[in-house]
Amino acid sequence: MAVPLLDLKAQFSLLEADLRAAVDRVMASQHFILGPEVEALEAEIAAYCGVAHGIGVSSGTDALLATLMALGVGPGDEVVTTPYSFFATAGAIARLGARPVFVDIDRDTWNIDPALVEPAITSATKAILPVHLFGQCADMDALAAIADRHGVPIVEDAAQAIGAEDDQGRRAGSVGNMACFSFFPSKNLGCFGDGGMVVTDDPALAERLRVLRAHGSKPKYHHALIGGNFRLDALQAAVLRVKLPHLDGWTAARQRNARFYDDALASLPAELLRTPTTRPGRHIFNQYVVSTPRRDALMQHLKACGIGCEVYYPVPLHRQECFADLGYGPGSLPVAEAAAMTTLALPIYPELTPAQLAEVVDRIVVFLSS
Repeated sequence: MAVPLLDLKAQFSLLEADLRAAVDRVMASQHFILGPEVEALEAEIAAYCGVAHGIGVSSGTDALLATLMALGVGPGDEVVTTPYSFFATAGAIARLGARPVFVDIDRDTWNIDPALVEPAITSATKAILPVHLFGQCADMDALAAIADRHGVPIVEDAAQAIGAEDDQGRRAGSVGNMACFSFFPSKNLGCFGDGGMVVTDDPALAERLRVLRAHGSKPKYHHALIGGNFRLDALQAAVLRVKLPHLDGWTAARQRNARFYDDALASLPAELLRTPTTRPGRHIFNQYVVSTPRRDALMQHLKACGIGCEVYYPVPLHRQECFADLGYGPGSLPVAEAAAMTTLALPIYPELTPAQLAEVVDRIVVFLSS
């Protein structure tokens, strides 16, 4: 039985009529950039995250870039972040001429280790940039305490974590000074291309972001700031507005699938395969990531059986060639390096059938038990 890593067609088939109506509505309006659809989505996402302001932007990457620009990050500055994330997390820092300062990750959650953040802060630190990896919140209480002691803002990279909650029930995006979301099609809430959102409770930062996303122009053709073309398309906003009411149901299905994997894979010894560590709170499982010393062999086996799987991420950011000048040698951040060698994402999308889930588990158990 073939089991893809992600099946977007299954989701589309359930919502096709509403999605086509939303796209037709935008085409009839002929208002394609920002406008009423984007404004409505901004309000809906902000309310969903429990914050005051949403600012729609062109992608999750541009959300990070515009947010750091709003904070004035530039040459000579440092931003403390994780080495175990998608490239955009560090790439946005470097594009502004600032230095990403990588600190290692927690062995259980693979999120940034707060105990290592404070020693990395210097007089040049302009922000702390944690990632809520795979849909589970980083330890925001510990990070917020550090940020408060040093007067440094927190930017949450919540690209994989819309709807995730910490152990106090706070939504991802509601604790830091600003937070960045991605609506890339593979995300739990995905559009028909690229799209993103920044959320914040700070009205001044929200207004600065609205100006920056339109080339720093306010009023039109008058530029007090140098911004970029970071605007969200109305078509993408309309698609996301159709999907947003279904998000909690999809999250519940992902959590149900994760519980199935947890229970069914528990028979394997921990030294052979480790299932995700779920802390108190709400893990939304953008990815379900296991760890095994036989990762590469297992991945080849699963793909040969028609089961989709993926490595997130095979090369940690501090070991990327473009960051060689930062001076992080082999073994400098050992937990991230070990995760890059042992982790594997399994299918977790909401529409998986019981038979598909059982097929994935059977293939893993038979292979690792042999």
